[in-house]
Amino acid sequence: MGVYVANRASDKITQLTDNVYVCRSGSAADSQVVSDYVRYFLHQHTIQLGQPATVKVCANLVRLLSYGNKNMLETGLIVGGWDKYEGGKIYGIPLGGTLLELPLPLEFATGSGSSYLYGFFDQAWKEGMTKDEAEQLVVKAVSLAIARDGASGGVVRTVVINSEGVTRNYYPADKLPLWHEELEPQNSLLDILNTASPEPMNIQ
Repeated sequence: MGVYVANRASDKITQLTDNVYVCRSGSAADSQVVSDYVRYFLHQHTIQLGQPATVKVCANLVRLLSYGNKNMLETGLIVGGWDKYEGGKIYGIPLGGTLLELPLPLEFATGSGSSYLYGFFDQAWKEGMTKDEAEQLVVKAVSLAIARDGASGGVVRTVVINSEGVTRNYYPADKLPLWHEELEPQNSLLDILNTASPEPMNIQ
């Protein structure tokens, strides 16, 4: 048995509440069932308290389920959102169910392609980035993971959450930046065959 990628364009960003989303990695089935349970509990929480749950409450529910079932789950999750009490927050829940709140985005990289991103984030991330700069950084990072990792999908989806609401964006494969020796996207096999072959290296 090996790894099978059933859908390279699957949407792995799941809405938990109006203002909180979770990014899923690892086993699709495990991450989906955790998200479904958390969404159900948060719905009950909202009814009982008469107001939406905070980002921290959402993250702690994910942590409780992940830690309580750590011997059976193979999923790393990132919970992010905005609430009126603490503003924008991001929490990482890696394998095992630990809850992490750290300032740097590289600390929240999860999934099979995340190991390719640490050096990139060290070089590219900086304090005080604008919303557009931060989103383009994420697009470049996921594109790098796609280029180097066979299980990292083929498209990029982003979610921007702030006091003004939620904005979702989709970047198809042919709009992503190319890395290293990647070939330009081709429309057909004929286009590939007509592409000039690379020049051989001269070895002295």
